Amino acid sequence: MNKPWFPFAAVIPLALAVTSTGYAAGDKPVPAAAPVAAPAAPAAPAPAAAGVATATWWGHAAWIITTPAGATIAIDPWLDNPSGPKIDHPKTLDAILVTHGHFDHVGNAAELAKKTGAKLITSYELASLIGAPNAEGMNIGGTTTVKDATIHLVEAVHSGGFGQDKSGPKYSGPALGFVIEIAKGPTLYHAGDTDVFPGMSLIAERYHPTIAMLPIGGHFTMDPVGAALAVKLLKVKTVVPMHYGTFPALAGTPDELRAALKKEKNGAKVVEFKPGEPQTLK
Repeated sequence: MNKPWFPFAAVIPLALAVTSTGYAAGDKPVPAAAPVAAPAAPAAPAPAAAGVATATWWGHAAWIITTPAGATIAIDPWLDNPSGPKIDHPKTLDAILVTHGHFDHVGNAAELAKKTGAKLITSYELASLIGAPNAEGMNIGGTTTVKDATIHLVEAVHSGGFGQDKSGPKYSGPALGFVIEIAKGPTLYHAGDTDVFPGMSLIAERYHPTIAMLPIGGHFTMDPVGAALAVKLLKVKTVVPMHYGTFPALAGTPDELRAALKKEKNGAKVVEFKPGEPQTLK
């Protein structure tokens, strides 16, 4: 096989034309590429105010609640949801509340429970499925205490199934809501996933919530019109919308909730949260 011919004579003049800078005569040096910065690490969560009750929305139905006595409670901790803030996950938790077994509510519960030692509080059936080392399985009507927070399990109108394997989701008990009575603070009602239902009037009569965290997105839960009726049944003066905007199907908005309340001649205040920014609960 003949070796390919190469015109070495043509290379010698070119080599002689290279300057001391390493570039051929007449050529301009190419600027060096700017160094690529390493990806920024997630920011630390903003500190909660001491001695007061605060809530931080993590998007969707996920919340971190702190109490005046220092309890830190996560609710439906799908912290990596599309609307979630790009900040570090909590490093300390006392309790994790999960309303039902769907992935967008169980979220990071097992991971957080293992890392923080927090007690998982959920339905009896779901407690055995999540895999948290410290779990308290309960049911509707049950009450437990975490420092200065008294937590009541109440009903919700929704389905519940855990897992995404080919055989289908496992039965994970009833869907729940939580009423959290905070000593020297407000009484919160986190409705979980639900439509409006008559039993909300019994929640009002028995537990007297002052702030309601309600889903408004529709499709899988009540929409803003349903949420306005829930506000009426609950007799709350403050409503915090959640479970909206995460996916296109969750199309309800806080402005639509305000319009529905106005139509009902209900003066309840709609308080919007920005993901990752704690607000004081009054």
